[in-house]
Amino acid sequence: MLGSVGTRSRLQPDARRRQLLEVGVRLVGQVSYQELSLEEVAEAAGISRPLVYRYFPTKRAFYVEALRFAAEQLLELVERASSGEPGQALRAGLATYLGYVEEHARPYRTILRGDLGGDPDVIAIVDGVRQAIYRRVLWFLGREEPLPPLLRLAVLGWIGFVEAVSLEWAERPEVPRAELTEALAEMLRQTLAQWGAEGAPVATTSPAAT
Repeated sequence: MLGSVGTRSRLQPDARRRQLLEVGVRLVGQVSYQELSLEEVAEAAGISRPLVYRYFPTKRAFYVEALRFAAEQLLELVERASSGEPGQALRAGLATYLGYVEEHARPYRTILRGDLGGDPDVIAIVDGVRQAIYRRVLWFLGREEPLPPLLRLAVLGWIGFVEAVSLEWAERPEVPRAELTEALAEMLRQTLAQWGAEGAPVATTSPAAT
């Protein structure tokens, strides 16, 4: 039985919806889609089951919106952390990204490879995250679309590599986050150099990553 977040209280609709989505992100980290029930969501949120259905008519609708909320949280944290000088901002953004993966390993895996991986809405969420990260990397590099084809492929390939590495790292976090952050930033620098983008502002010195 999943623990309740507290006693019942009356919330405004937006606040209640956010509360339910926060509960959803936590539950996605504990149980699979098949195991999850809206009854458990109601219990965990400390509200009645009909109230959950008022906001989310089906389990699928709730699950998809919880994944969307988790993705939005990730992007918001990365953007907030990576607003300084591009080279250092890259590392700050990477460290924050990996920190989210570390703290929310199962929701992250579910977003990328989860129980509803073939669902068109989940695919759209994943594509949205990738496009947002892509635009952020362009900002790090001081570039705008359209990119030369090779450079575009290099950036997209690096993003795919970060996804694959972070999924494995979430399962086996044997490398310190600061070390992995530096390695991924250095890989981007080397990739850009090899693919004809020398001079992109990926600094070789990094702030402390925690």
